[in-house]
Parts: sequence; C-alpha cells; structure tokens
Amino acid sequence: MKIYNTLTRKKEEFKPIEEGKVRMYVCGPTVYNYIHIGNARPMIVFDTVRRYMEYAGYEVNYVSNFTDVDDKIIKAANEEGVTSDEISKRYIEECKKDMRDLNVLEATKHPLATEEIPGMIEMISTLIDKGFAYNKNGTVYYRTRKFSNYGQLSRKNIDDLEAGHRSILVAGEEEKEDPLDFVLWKPKKPGEPYWESPWGQGRPGWHIECSVMSKRYLGDTIDIHAGGEDLIFPHHSNEIAQSEAANGVKFSNYWMHNGFLNIDNKKMSKSLGNFFTVRDISKKYDLQVLRFFMLSAHYRSPINFSADLMEAAKNGLVRIITAVEKLDGIIPSLEEREMNESEKGLLTDLENLRIKFNSSMEDDFNTADAISAIFEMVKLANVNIDEKSSKEFAVKIKDTIVLLSDVLGIITEKEQEILDEDIEKMIEDRQNARKNKDFAKADEIRNSLLEMGIILEDTREGVKWKRA
Repeated sequence: MKIYNTLTRKKEEFKPIEEGKVRMYVCGPTVYNYIHIGNARPMIVFDTVRRYMEYAGYEVNYVSNFTDVDDKIIKAANEEGVTSDEISKRYIEECKKDMRDLNVLEATKHPLATEEIPGMIEMISTLIDKGFAYNKNGTVYYRTRKFSNYGQLSRKNIDDLEAGHRSILVAGEEEKEDPLDFVLWKPKKPGEPYWESPWGQGRPGWHIECSVMSKRYLGDTIDIHAGGEDLIFPHHSNEIAQSEAANGVKFSNYWMHNGFLNIDNKKMSKSLGNFFTVRDISKKYDLQVLRFFMLSAHYRSPINFSADLMEAAKNGLVRIITAVEKLDGIIPSLEEREMNESEKGLLTDLENLRIKFNSSMEDDFNTADAISAIFEMVKLANVNIDEKSSKEFAVKIKDTIVLLSDVLGIITEKEQEILDEDIEKMIEDRQNARKNKDFAKADEIRNSLLEMGIILEDTREGVKWKRA
C-alpha cells in the first residue's frame, strides 16, 4: 500500500508502527454552525481511507476531534445571547447527524478540546521548561525559530515567512520576541470562557489542542495525520513544532491532505453567494450522492462542485443501486445448481476486477479508478445474469459489488423504511402498556422506535412523533 506523504512530497510504502494496527488522527471541524461541503470532503475521504484499511485487515484507531472553544464559537454565542457551551453542543450534534447521513463511521474517539485542557497546560509547561515557549503577561508564545525544522511540511522558508509578517502586525504582537512566534495560551477577555492555568485565567490556542489530543489517544508518534490542504500551514506545521519539541520524537510518519473544493470553478464564500452547507445539499440530494461525487475524483486533486457534476454522480450511483436491486429481485428465483464453465470464466473476470479495485485503493487511495472497477462489475452483472443463471453465480457477483461499494461507504441496499401506520400501532401499544402500568414494556417500545429513528414527545395533546 502506497501513500502520498505531504512531508516528503512522494508516494511511500505504508509501514505501520505496530504490525496490523493503524494510529490515525484527522482534524475535525470547529463547531459554531452547520458544516459546509468543504468540511465534508476530508470527513468522507479519510473515512474511506479508514474503511479500506479495515477491509485490508488493519485495526484502525481513528481519532477525530471537535474544536469546541474558539473565537467563532464565542461570536456565535454572543450573537444569540447563549453560552459557548450551548453553541458547541448544538452543532456537535448537528455535525454528527450530517456525518451519519454521509455514512461516515463514528471515530474510535471524538475528543472535545474543552475536556483536554489539563493536558494542554501540561504540554505548554513542558515547552516552557525546554525553552521552546515563554510567557508574556499571561500570553504564552512558541519560539518558532528554536524549532529547526519549522516549515518543512509546507516547504516555507522561515526568512520568507518573516518578510511576509512585517506588514501584518496585530495588537499585542509587539510583546513577542519574534513576529513568527505563535500563541499557545491566551488570557481571558470579558464574557469569554476561561480556565485556570499557571499563567492566569485564559484558554488554549488552536494548534496546541490537536497536539495534545493526538498524544493522549494515539501516543507520541502516530502513523497518519490527515486533514484539508488548507491546514498544512500554519496548523499542521505548528502541531509538528509543538509535538516534536515537547515529546522529543517524530510526530507523524505520514501526512495526508485532500485538495480544495470549488463551486462552479470559484472559491466557496458567503460573499459570492455560493456557500453551501451539507444540510443545504440534503434538501435536493440524498447525501449518498454527495459522497459518491466526492469519491469520483482523487482526494489530492482539486474538485469542482456543480449541478451538472452532482447529476452525473447521482446517475452513477443509481446505476450501481439499480444493478443490486435487479440482482436482489432475480436471485430468489434462480436455480440451485453448480456453476457452468462460462460462469466460472466470468468469475475469473470478476476476481480480476476485484484486484483492479484493490490495486487502485492501494495506490494512494485512487477512489476514481476503484469506482470504475465497480462499474465494470455492474456491466458484467447486467450483461450476463438472467433467469437461466445459477444462484451461486449471481450471489457471488452481487456480494462483491455490495462489499466493495461498502468499502467506499456507498450504501447499495436501502433499509426498508417503517410505515406511518406501523409507527402509530407501536405508539398505541406503548400507551396501552402505560395504562396497564407495564412501564418496562412501554420503555422497550419507545427504545425500539428510537432505534428505528423515530423520536417520541409526550405532550398534553397526546404523543407526537417525528423521524430523526
């Protein structure tokens, strides 16, 4: 398996730290609003990397954080007149809903920045003790020049960075030892959340959060660190500087970054009126279409979002789903017999397509070519399976298409949706159980409905329900 490593700018054979196991950290969103489709790309891409790793037999410890303390969260809270905690908790739940709808697997751990403050204080203290950081009036800065490899990931020369900084002085920067030094801890401002620290009341800088969460849940050195291309500098560059200075070892062996997403060949921005949340897209398309669209290009390539390309993705997805539906429809009626020589030969073709799928994914997760292999399997099924086929032959083709689609997170078989009248009947049974004081049964029915995505609300007017 080869991975393109941003640090070395080349494809490298993947060798895990621990045989059969992968430690992977993916930077998650800052939760102050609904996630946009630019946020969705790394979620989908690296979920697919994880899925393929697991398909290939690895045990993946997949950690992806939520940044739940940030200037944007505080701004949103002040605008609504609520606490930052209320904003972050609300949008973590909304983000998780979008991730479920995109068929993104739950991370092994979704740490919250606000729950990891003690570890951040400890790492900052270590950096101060080692001479990599200093306190100025309650603000702790990182001494960028002291870290000799700074800028290696982004290929940015530190002297060029300083030249660019000279014209961008901001308030408080005059107290830095060097214009390039960045903040590890900042003092509290009125109305902001804060924590006690050796440097006074305040909160952490953004970069230190991921260094600490990665260390706690994956160890000092990890296999893969991933995120959007926009994070290469300064976020990931600063993470390397902090982690390697504090821990004294290499931070991550492989760095993966997905390319940018544009809208109709323009950068997505609210000012251009081309800003779309995942929730916006879900009003027009099943989010499986968005996932399929994202995987139709190589993850490192820039991708252009447009109505035409989404329609093309929808048609491609329908092609696969329709083939599986046809197979589901015909398989029960097929004869239970041994495969004939023609079918055995076609299974050799199927196996070659599976090898093509695997080879595409092993070559830096080329999902576009992997999808092409699935399309060829669909064609093989459509051309060669009819009422005269053996059941074994048809089942093998269907199972392969379903399995490899699932590796990409593409759902080919829809669960049967529960009908309204069935829901009403279960609610009636629950009400009868409550009247009979059989509260255990009532709770059991409520929990069953919840598992089906049906939320109940007991009101004075009776029981109201909605689909999650």
